[in-house]
Amino acid sequence: MLREEEIALRDVTSAGIAVSDRISRDVAANLDLEEALEASRYASHPYTTHPKEWPPLVEVVDNRELPSILIERYNAAGGEGTALCGIFPEIRRAWASVDNSVFLWRFDKWDAQCYEYNGEEQAICAVGLAKCKPGVFLEAIQYLLVLATPVELVLVGVCCSGRPDGTDPYAEVALQPLPEYVVSSDGVTATSVTCTDKGRIFFSGRDGHIYELLYTTGSTWHKRCRKVCLTAGLGSAISRWVIPDVFRFAAVDPIVEMVVDDERYLLYTRTEEMKLQVFELGFNGDGPLKKVAEEKNLINQKDTNFGSRQSTGTRVPNRSAKASIVCMAPLSSLESKWLHLVVILSDGRRMYFSTGSSSVSGGSLAGLGGLSNRHKPSCLKLVSTRPSPPLGGSGGLGFGSVSLATRSQNEDLALKVETAYNSAGTLIISDSSPPTVSSLLVIRKDYSAQASPPGSLGTSLRGSRALRETLSSLPLEGRMLFVADVLPLPDTASTVQSLYSELALYGIGSSSESCEKAAVKLWSRGDLSIQHILPRRRVVVFSTIGMMELIFNRPVDILRILFQSNSPRSLLEEFFVRFGAGEAAGMCLMLASKMIDAENLVGNAVAERAAEAFEDPRLVGMPQLEGSSALSNTRTAAGGFSMGQVVQEAEPVFSGAYEGLCLCAARLLFPVWELPVMVNKVDSDSSDPNSSNGVVVCRLPVRAMQVLETKIRSLEIFLRSRKNQRRGLYGYVAGLGDVTGSILYGSTDLGSGGNSMIRNLFGAYSRNLQIADDGAPNKRQRLPYAPAELAAMEVRAMECVRQLLLRSSEALFLLHLLCQHHVTRLVQGFDANLRQALTQMTFHQLVCSEEGDKLATRLISTLMEYYTGPDSSGTVNDLSARLREGCPSFYKESDHKFYLAVEYLDRAALSSDPEEKDGLAREAFNFLSRVPESADLHAVCKRFEDLRFYEAVVRLPLQKAQVLDPTGDAFNEQIDAGIRERMLAQREQCYEIVAGALRRLKGDSSSQREFGSPVQHKAAASSVLDFSSRKKYTRQIIQLAVQSPDRLFHEYIYRTMINLGLDNELLEYGGTDLVPFLQTAVHGPRDEAVSEMMPSAPSLGVLPSSDQIRYLDLLARYYVLKRQHYLAAHVLLKLAERRFVDGRNTPSLEERCQYLSNAVLQAKNASNVKDVVSSAGDDNHDSGLLDLLEGKLAVAQFQLKIKEQLEVMASKLKASDGTSESGQSEDHSRRQEKSNLVGTISEKIKLLSSDLMSITQLYNEYAVPFELWEICLEMLYFASYSGDADSSIVRETWARLIDQALTRGGIAEACSVLKRVGSHVYPGDGDVLPLETLCLHLEKAAMSRLASGVELVGDEDVARALLAACKGAVEPVLNTYNQLLSNGAILTSPLLRLRLLRSVLTVLREWSMSVVAQKMGTSAVGASLIIGGVFSPEQTTMMNQGVRDKITSAANRYMTEVRRLPLPQSQTEAVYRGFRELEESLLSPFSFERFTYQ
Repeated sequence: MLREEEIALRDVTSAGIAVSDRISRDVAANLDLEEALEASRYASHPYTTHPKEWPPLVEVVDNRELPSILIERYNAAGGEGTALCGIFPEIRRAWASVDNSVFLWRFDKWDAQCYEYNGEEQAICAVGLAKCKPGVFLEAIQYLLVLATPVELVLVGVCCSGRPDGTDPYAEVALQPLPEYVVSSDGVTATSVTCTDKGRIFFSGRDGHIYELLYTTGSTWHKRCRKVCLTAGLGSAISRWVIPDVFRFAAVDPIVEMVVDDERYLLYTRTEEMKLQVFELGFNGDGPLKKVAEEKNLINQKDTNFGSRQSTGTRVPNRSAKASIVCMAPLSSLESKWLHLVVILSDGRRMYFSTGSSSVSGGSLAGLGGLSNRHKPSCLKLVSTRPSPPLGGSGGLGFGSVSLATRSQNEDLALKVETAYNSAGTLIISDSSPPTVSSLLVIRKDYSAQASPPGSLGTSLRGSRALRETLSSLPLEGRMLFVADVLPLPDTASTVQSLYSELALYGIGSSSESCEKAAVKLWSRGDLSIQHILPRRRVVVFSTIGMMELIFNRPVDILRILFQSNSPRSLLEEFFVRFGAGEAAGMCLMLASKMIDAENLVGNAVAERAAEAFEDPRLVGMPQLEGSSALSNTRTAAGGFSMGQVVQEAEPVFSGAYEGLCLCAARLLFPVWELPVMVNKVDSDSSDPNSSNGVVVCRLPVRAMQVLETKIRSLEIFLRSRKNQRRGLYGYVAGLGDVTGSILYGSTDLGSGGNSMIRNLFGAYSRNLQIADDGAPNKRQRLPYAPAELAAMEVRAMECVRQLLLRSSEALFLLHLLCQHHVTRLVQGFDANLRQALTQMTFHQLVCSEEGDKLATRLISTLMEYYTGPDSSGTVNDLSARLREGCPSFYKESDHKFYLAVEYLDRAALSSDPEEKDGLAREAFNFLSRVPESADLHAVCKRFEDLRFYEAVVRLPLQKAQVLDPTGDAFNEQIDAGIRERMLAQREQCYEIVAGALRRLKGDSSSQREFGSPVQHKAAASSVLDFSSRKKYTRQIIQLAVQSPDRLFHEYIYRTMINLGLDNELLEYGGTDLVPFLQTAVHGPRDEAVSEMMPSAPSLGVLPSSDQIRYLDLLARYYVLKRQHYLAAHVLLKLAERRFVDGRNTPSLEERCQYLSNAVLQAKNASNVKDVVSSAGDDNHDSGLLDLLEGKLAVAQFQLKIKEQLEVMASKLKASDGTSESGQSEDHSRRQEKSNLVGTISEKIKLLSSDLMSITQLYNEYAVPFELWEICLEMLYFASYSGDADSSIVRETWARLIDQALTRGGIAEACSVLKRVGSHVYPGDGDVLPLETLCLHLEKAAMSRLASGVELVGDEDVARALLAACKGAVEPVLNTYNQLLSNGAILTSPLLRLRLLRSVLTVLREWSMSVVAQKMGTSAVGASLIIGGVFSPEQTTMMNQGVRDKITSAANRYMTEVRRLPLPQSQTEAVYRGFRELEESLLSPFSFERFTYQ
């Protein structure tokens, strides 16, 4: 069992940075094919050859003859029948047709079975294999064999089954006739059949059209099988149906080949006349066929890349014979994002096409490489042309150049390609050019041309990016007919697809593509990056002689064969030179650790030789300083020293061994490194992939994680074994361990024997590090690092990578273990935040970060809880054994002790005896108290909380806080701020556990469960606390918390209680430091009690935070509770007047008014109840505070009214603006003016809401500019304004108010305003309510509007409004009318005087009724009813005689005034009669029944 101290997270993090960098460089080295072709324009030699002394790149594994029954049937037909052939790699079968028979047999091995199907009468002209659509046939039918004859098209079911032991998934194939799935060809002869991965079947006819074969279950009125023409209209379809083919004389260009691009959902076709067409199959491949573009003049187009400049050494092909198209194949997005189709010509050239219209020059690819492949096809454009390979295969070729020495100049130098096959970056062509025999040419990318040894400058960037290809030649008997890849086994393909499917660079496979086909695409990325995970590639060549199986050796296979054959050292050195020391060392690691997929397991001898090569400094080099070979560059050519040149500090460059180790680690971890370990799997109907309604599952399947873990562990085990054996530089130095102290964090110091150790290990090879300049051995340049130090630095870096590998393998083991226990079930109790953190956690973070370690601990906790729960029979020891063996760095020994303590809690939860429950909880608490640093407090304290054992809930977090901060750095303000903040954060994490318990007792449903809290236990679910119990336990927690001497803990708990609304509990049970805590939060660290008692002590310019505001409110409540009303009033005043610069948490104006109202109430209480603080002052101070607060409240209420008025004004303007826009009744300038006004008003409203303002500011900046005259009058009345002697401002304001009301609603609105405002300012100074001005203004307006017919105004409206303004006082109103009637200069109009007299009559009647009502104890309305009836003598005597005399005298006087008016009697009679009847009713007790209102 490994020691848990073996892995240091700091080392793992450091190695993770190196691996991330290596992954980034590896990804950047994968060029897009278009970019490589563009760079090839400047390369002189596009083709290279494989060294003859090396093992071959391509080997013939087996040659198999064709089935005898097939040969006999073909010979029986005399060679004149219809014969077709091909390969179905999906079912591992080759096929051939002879007339009406189809033969199927295994192509990868001979099993003596050749299935014959001859259910058709006509000769078969086209064959295809389609994936079966789901839900149509039985599940046993997986594929459909499509057979086309001149008269019909037939579907045949294909059933595949494997061996019972699972060793051969393609063992048995059976054909099932489907007689109901036959459709007539309607005279159309099929030329080719192709199928998509989604099961769509297309076939082309000799009529030049494309058809689709549709099939269903037949449950509707449609036929079970029918064909549809996709490239012709209705007229053309009728013509083909009516007129047979023999009567059509127009030239037809039939389609001879169709290929489908299942990744981009495109269909390519070519015709006999070499016309290319591209069709779109819809966004998801199931839409209608749509023609995008076609290209007719294909061969005549100028070579894009090599048309203007031919490569040196390549031949100019003989163009006397026009080249033809031999083959076309789609390119996967792994090969190129912008090149979509390659066409192989008969002369060996390759033409690359794109269906995108945007420019795809090499310089633009850097920013476009990450775009989606789901582009919109718009054209078919030739982008690049690759020249044909040289003749003669590899016989006359040298590395890096092309030799034509074996060919005479008069011979035809053009290739004659009969058949070609292009797939995943490999091209196979059959060459029959004379005088050579037919041969197979295999063209693949040359990966050695891209490698360069570490530290070397290499070739130019453009040359290194150019596409170089190796050419291999094999003899071929007969003619090549068909070529296909041997698909990987389903288990291997599934593993590869699951690892690489979600990577942006390696995104392989669509939703409907099989994993075997998806894995084949990965080969296009090159052997170097995938040779550790994919087996050797195999292809099958179908020729006229038989089947030939080829296998492609990867670079690691070539190295393995070199080791096996005991090849000379020169070949091994050449291998390291061509591939680079780092790349070759990485392959040595693969062989030494036996991690590669090989048909034959790597033997121990090969593994040992690979390990020795990995440790050989003559092959992998030694760590050195960057540019050490040029250390003497500062010297001049004459040997002098240049003082003007800046000498840069040299950086260490590690050897190829370290580079190889980083390469292996990076390529192993690349599929999982930056991807999340868990994903949230949602329903297909959900539009949000991050929806919390989904289920969390592990992203990788179990088999993929097992394969990856096995490979990583094998590499780590090899490194650990070399370390234990002290083999090589790494093993020797790392094996010293703590002796040198140089491996992990200490300074590098190997002592005086360091250089001797290096010489003993590597001999004289290390001498070149001692001398800087061979020409001057006695003038050594001083180096920043000695050779021994460089060696120790490299070993330290390699040790970090080894620890990273070990940590990664343990993480995979943990994920594998979690999947075995169903991750979805384990995380179903996690809250939304934890689920999001889990689904966002990458493998890199899980391995290298503290957050990942915490999350792994949380997952282990959940796993342990589930494994040892009441529904499971497992124990802690069972699961702990597996965890300590598989992932000891994630599950330490202290964790084991912790989970043993959890078992006590489980037993306590299941116990029904309260004493036993409490005893078990006490035992668990005592045990955990000894190891508080290792306890997962979030989980364990929740268990204690469920058991209502709150002593542990409070004390365990405090103990862990003390362990985390033993020296009390969180309290020390003199230390570094970063250290103090870190310690404080750790302490607060512990405090939060206690706070969480308070939250749950409070029943705060809005608070989320804390990180790491487990699922609610059954015991807790069954015990629902009542209110009294909650209060009891809350008091217990607070009392336990107060007992702690931790001041920071007190502050944290106080803040938590405030946030939870536990204000009453805090004030009741809080400690002695509660008041200083609140005072410090409000006023800062100063403690000046006197400053709190003075209104000016807390400056209003101070900007308290939102938390401080809450504490202000709580402090006010505290003062109220303690009956310190004076201090409470001051705090409330500060709450009302607080302001913020950023505008956040700004109280509303209504809240400010409420604060002021409460402050007034407290000030009144302070004046009545002499508290301790206020009694120290005088009574005048108390009354002054009350007056101040009442004044501020009144001004705030004015401000609130102004705000409300402006809001109404803005809404009306917006409504009118919308109406004017719809009716177009206002011009643009008017609408713009309204818009500006609305903006101004909105800004003013915002300012009013932000802060309290003075009455002067409100009057001058808001009320007057916006003509809020009613509020202006209230302000003047409140301020007792006396600024002018004649009160002109007041009179002018009243006049504006009345005019404003008249404009809005006429006399009725004006009278309403007068009643409302006048009653508010009456009684008061006569200057505030100028009755004469108001009366005259309103009477004139009433008479004018009545005369003009604008408004129907009553005779009593103005008089009653004046009476209401004076609160029913008649004499001020009557005196006002008397003064106006006595001034003839003002009332020059008789009609106006008559109207005033009518109003006087109304006033006198109201006076009389009010007197009666006062005496009778009823209202004026009741008195009017009585007066309208009959007065009894007793009622008459009730009226005051003096008032009656005044009314009678006034009525008599005004009768005389009426008679004096120079108006016709008809106009004055009614007024005169009214005065007379009023007089008579007052004089005669029996005449009240005649009293009526006129």
